[in-house]
Amino acid sequence: MGKAWKNAGKAVKAEKKGRIFTKLAREILVAAKLGGVDPEGNARLKAAISEAKSLSCPNDTIERALKRASGDTGDATIEEKIYEAFGPHQVGIIIECQTDNKNRTVSDLKTLLRKNSGAWAENGSVSWNFNKVGMVEASTKKTVNDMEEEAIEVDASDVETGEFSEQDLNVVTSYLFYTDLKNLETMQKALVQREWEILKAEPAYRPKQAPDLTEEQQKEVYLLLEQLDDFEDSRRVYSSID
Repeated sequence: MGKAWKNAGKAVKAEKKGRIFTKLAREILVAAKLGGVDPEGNARLKAAISEAKSLSCPNDTIERALKRASGDTGDATIEEKIYEAFGPHQVGIIIECQTDNKNRTVSDLKTLLRKNSGAWAENGSVSWNFNKVGMVEASTKKTVNDMEEEAIEVDASDVETGEFSEQDLNVVTSYLFYTDLKNLETMQKALVQREWEILKAEPAYRPKQAPDLTEEQQKEVYLLLEQLDDFEDSRRVYSSID
């Protein structure tokens, strides 16, 4: 519940890789601009690079993003924006965006929502039903017999199965560990010490309540969530659907 929407159980489709790599590079650029280009001193950048590598993003794409962040290239300023929307059947949606033109982004989002039985929402009308937490997505080659016990060891408040991810041409299962936002970096370090590979570490939104939908209604929502995830300026998409 509440994890960022992705096509669970599927390897990254070839036709989407270019768009995904562009988003990964943009996050690296933003993280480096905000906290410096040294990943050891910039937790957000370190997590962004880790995620990019886990998705087989080319090294030269990562290096170009870091180079752009360290110099004055005259690039347009990238803003981070959070928008709220309702999907079909009043499902709440939070959309994190990174954009160099917020007016274009808002206009395109409204059009996408309108075409998929969704609607733009005012700030606060959706987010009240979400908690902002710390989330680490990780995988490990070691055998874990009791995931709940593993979660306790790293001070996670909850853990759930993530998705199957393509990593070095092998399919691996990831797990999502949740904690208080202030404890995010500490939990990340604890997982590394316990032989977990970090795929993603960041703030996330989890719903307080999920709507009761039929299977057909869920499919309608998933179609919109997939399009929002593919949207050029979106970074993360969260919904109240289970």
